[in-house]
Amino acid sequence: MSDAQGEKGLKDNFMARYTGSRDKINRRFGQPIFGPSKALERRNFPPGVHGAKGRRKQSDFAIAVGEKQKMKYSYGILEKQFRLYYQKAVQSRGVTGEKLLQLLETRLDSIVDHLGFASTRRSARQMVSHGHIAVNGKKVSIPSYGCRAGDVVEVRDNPKSRQLGTNALEKSQIRPVPDWLTLNKEQFKGTLTRIPTREELNPVANEQLVVELYSRS
Repeated sequence: MSDAQGEKGLKDNFMARYTGSRDKINRRFGQPIFGPSKALERRNFPPGVHGAKGRRKQSDFAIAVGEKQKMKYSYGILEKQFRLYYQKAVQSRGVTGEKLLQLLETRLDSIVDHLGFASTRRSARQMVSHGHIAVNGKKVSIPSYGCRAGDVVEVRDNPKSRQLGTNALEKSQIRPVPDWLTLNKEQFKGTLTRIPTREELNPVANEQLVVELYSRS
C-alpha cells in the first residue's frame, strides 16, 4: 500500500460496519472493546442461553481469530482494510506487531479520540467524516487518514465544529492525553509529537497472535 495520504489513503466503508449491540460484543470477549460498559459490569459472561455457564476452552486458532476480531471492532475497520494494514506493517522496518499498532493508533480518528475531541472512537470517525477536523490547516474527512509526527490536528473554526469539540472535551476531562500527543484545549489543537512505542500503547488484543494468524494464511 502506498504511503500517499488523503484521497489515496485507506478508505472507510461505513455502510458495512458493525452497527449492532456494542454491549453484546463487549460481553462476548469479556472486555470493554468499545469503551466502559455497564452491561459488562453487571453480566460478565457471554451473551446467550448458555453464556452464564462459562466460556468454553478454545483452540489456538480460535483465540487468534478472536484477537483479530477485537482489534477490528475496536478500530472500526473491515477485513480487507485490516489486511492492508498488516501488509504495510510487514513491509515496514521493525517489529510487525508494533508497526501494526502504530498504523492503527495514528489514524486520524484514533488521534481525534485520544485528544478528547470526541468521546469515543466511533464518534471520532463521524466527526472526521462530517468535516469537523483539519490537519495542518486543511480539512480532512477521511477517518483512516494516516497522521505523521509533527502533524497538527484541530477542530475546525466554525460554530458547529467547536461546539462538538467543547462538549467532547468536557466529557473527556478525566481521560489523560497520551505522552506522544500534546493538546492545546484553548485553541482546539493537538500535535502528534512522535510515533508511540509499543510500551506506550494499551491494545485491546494480542497483536502478536494476529500477526501469526495472518502469516499462516
